[in-house]
Amino acid sequence: MSALTDLSLDEARKGLARKDFSARELTRACLDRIAAATPLNGFITVAAERALAMADAADARLSAGEGGLLEGVPLAVKDLFCTQGVLTTAGSHILDGFVPPYESTVTANLWRAGAVLLGKTNLDEFAMGSSNETSYYGPAVSPWRAAGSEERLVPGGSSGGSAVAVAARLAAGALGTDTGGSIRQPAALTGTVGLKPTYGRCSRWGIVAFASSLDQAGPMTRTVTDAALLLRAMAGHDPKDSTSVNRPVPDYVKALDGGLKGLKVGLPKEYRADGMSPEIEALWARGADWLRAQGAEVREVSLPRTRYALAAYYIIAPAEASSNLARYDGVRFGLRVPGRDPTEMYENTRGEGFGTEVKRRILIGTYALSAGYYDAYYARAQKVRTLIARDFEAAFETVDVLLTPTTPGPAFGIGAKTNDPLTMYLNDVFTVTVNLAGLPGISVPAGLDASGLPLGLQLIGKPFAEDELLRVAARLEEAAGFSARPQEWWTA
Repeated sequence: MSALTDLSLDEARKGLARKDFSARELTRACLDRIAAATPLNGFITVAAERALAMADAADARLSAGEGGLLEGVPLAVKDLFCTQGVLTTAGSHILDGFVPPYESTVTANLWRAGAVLLGKTNLDEFAMGSSNETSYYGPAVSPWRAAGSEERLVPGGSSGGSAVAVAARLAAGALGTDTGGSIRQPAALTGTVGLKPTYGRCSRWGIVAFASSLDQAGPMTRTVTDAALLLRAMAGHDPKDSTSVNRPVPDYVKALDGGLKGLKVGLPKEYRADGMSPEIEALWARGADWLRAQGAEVREVSLPRTRYALAAYYIIAPAEASSNLARYDGVRFGLRVPGRDPTEMYENTRGEGFGTEVKRRILIGTYALSAGYYDAYYARAQKVRTLIARDFEAAFETVDVLLTPTTPGPAFGIGAKTNDPLTMYLNDVFTVTVNLAGLPGISVPAGLDASGLPLGLQLIGKPFAEDELLRVAARLEEAAGFSARPQEWWTA
């Protein structure tokens, strides 16, 4: 086990600045570890040559005293971000061979800050899934195992490969996207930190779209400090994205300092869902006690429309996916399956190129948008979405942040829920509300269940209050003292 790959993002950044080691040495250590972790299937593409070239360039800048915020730090990128000259698949057969001629804004921001691209991580196809099992390239596998078991577990989804890269120490940090919990849920299942910023805080330009009004890029790291660093480098206004908000990017690392005295924390009573694991409920209570012990005032609040959130989400997200995925037809890029005429070619390409879950959501979304059903389903779901946002606004009149569980339980076995889509969708019950309301949310590892698997707690903040959210998350992280890491069964 390399000591270099054990370094947090912040520790690696500082070590590089002190010249304790070179960016090439650090990058080489990560690449070697990725090669040894093949059983985890965390990466779709490893960009080894490009990574070493970027590391050499970073070393040259560091030697000249010109290093950026993330100079020489090796990162993994979810394969939903377009990366110029590097295969981008969205985890789908239909994008076979697609090498973008352009760079997404968020990744371009990271490369300007000096970061190094290790490769593109596995994900649920087009980010549609909660377990990373819908990927055309096979499921990513969690580095965690339950005590006394050899069952392969899911890392969560859709950003499962990025979660694997961070939890297994394959990268100092990773990028994910979050449409209904796809950063926070895998972070909770793998004992890592996952931050979904406010909608509009990070540009969506160059990210393969799933649901345009819900998607948001965010950092996945091992510590809250690392998330603050990565978000600072990622965020910023982008004129190419009409939903990008033009407001200053705070120094999120400086914002981590400070206590919680006088902070008001809300516990949404509707998040006590039927069938919630007693361990999750106990952890939630401990989290409230940790914040209370640091001077915060904890009180119960109500988000009465929470029970409608999953239903609204699973109408809005598939409807937007149906529209966004209409562009994949075999004509301009990616897979093409011949036919006797253009219509048959479209049908053959989409039939072979899309997986079962993507087809399911396209069908649901197309139905919800069809004549005669638009008002009954899509328009009504949008009205419910507005009411959910108003619930949060009302709650934030009396509290500063909300504390909730991130997931209903720990990681489950690969294949355990694939034949029951509705049960799979319930994994997002605590996270989809944040996307519907456009709010920031962060999952912090807070404990282990009885079988030794990670559990996370979620903090939800006011719009563009990531600085406050990160400060509270840092105090929660300190109180939890989570230091567990998976045993390295995959290298045996």
